[in-house]
Amino acid sequence: MIVSPIRQDRNRQQWKKRLERDETHYYPCMKLFPFTLPAFLLAFFLWFPGLLLVACGTGGAGALRLQGETMGTTWSVIVVPGDNHPLQAAPVRSGIEQVLRVVNDRMSTWQPDSELSRFNRNRTTNWFPVSSELVDVVEAARGISEISAGIYDVTVGPLVNLWGFGAGQAGTQPVPAEAEIEAARARVGFQHLETREQPPALRKQQPDMYVDLSSIAKGYGVDQVGEYLEAQGSGRYMVEIGGEVRTLGLSPRGDAWRIAIEKPVDLGRAVQQGLKLERGGLATSGDYRNFFTENSRRYSHTIDPVSGRPVIHRLASVSVLAQNTMLADGYATLLMAMGEVKGREFALEHGIDAFFIWRTEHGFDSFATDGFRQLLVAPD
Repeated sequence: MIVSPIRQDRNRQQWKKRLERDETHYYPCMKLFPFTLPAFLLAFFLWFPGLLLVACGTGGAGALRLQGETMGTTWSVIVVPGDNHPLQAAPVRSGIEQVLRVVNDRMSTWQPDSELSRFNRNRTTNWFPVSSELVDVVEAARGISEISAGIYDVTVGPLVNLWGFGAGQAGTQPVPAEAEIEAARARVGFQHLETREQPPALRKQQPDMYVDLSSIAKGYGVDQVGEYLEAQGSGRYMVEIGGEVRTLGLSPRGDAWRIAIEKPVDLGRAVQQGLKLERGGLATSGDYRNFFTENSRRYSHTIDPVSGRPVIHRLASVSVLAQNTMLADGYATLLMAMGEVKGREFALEHGIDAFFIWRTEHGFDSFATDGFRQLLVAPD
């Protein structure tokens, strides 16, 4: 069995050496980028011939550039203070970390004492008191589940864990037996998860149901940080957590934030496409960072709740633009599960702005919906 993610430690060292010897192409803000984790957008300086893609901005003296760790990955923020709203790095960092701490306390499956972890351990069908924020995110996830007839399903956790892609797992275990898959499938079904707004609570119709919000909580965290920055008076920022992005206003350079969408190659890093973004959420889902192979077959971390198995299609990556990053995150996961054919049809039918990259015999091909295409920046 070959587990590709293990090779990423070696890749990180290679990229670190490359960064250190080529400061004119890769700027200091990129040095802390987590190459061992599945960040699907390169939200930092990257050169295309004749074009600078920027998320850290050149010029723009006074812009704050902050980084840290959260949700098993990293976060980065660039914020341009307003003329009447000066910002200091230390209190802004403290505020961001507090926002992310609260999100983790409510929605993390890595954190055993989080609201979600305690709900998952609860083996009753009684209402379980939670925060209104957790209810809001679960309801948003249920909305995507309903519109997709269950192809997107945050109760797929038992299958994700069975295939070795859950919290703290590396996707390295042998392919599960048919009986194990069927037993896990019996615990899956978004229609068996109920929400209540007042007082806020969740309820399982099946006591052993397991909810995993990793496909939408990161995007929610990005939105929460963005809202915090706006509350501090900032109208110009970029927030990124593990590759999910939210921007508002102009970059430090005075133009739109320029984000690079990564080419979905298993090893190394390369840019597939540039994108200009002034306002909105952007999220990418892909199969090229979190997978394993056994007997020459590739098993992706994206699980089909209907079959109980990793999805099988040629789609390697899909990026989604939405009014907020939470929805972009959820829809990117949905379209990735659907594949390049059904996913594109669904996006066009439901007015979702998306960019698809799929494998061909000769490399990669791509498709952008009209709304997404308007923001693309092609390299020379």
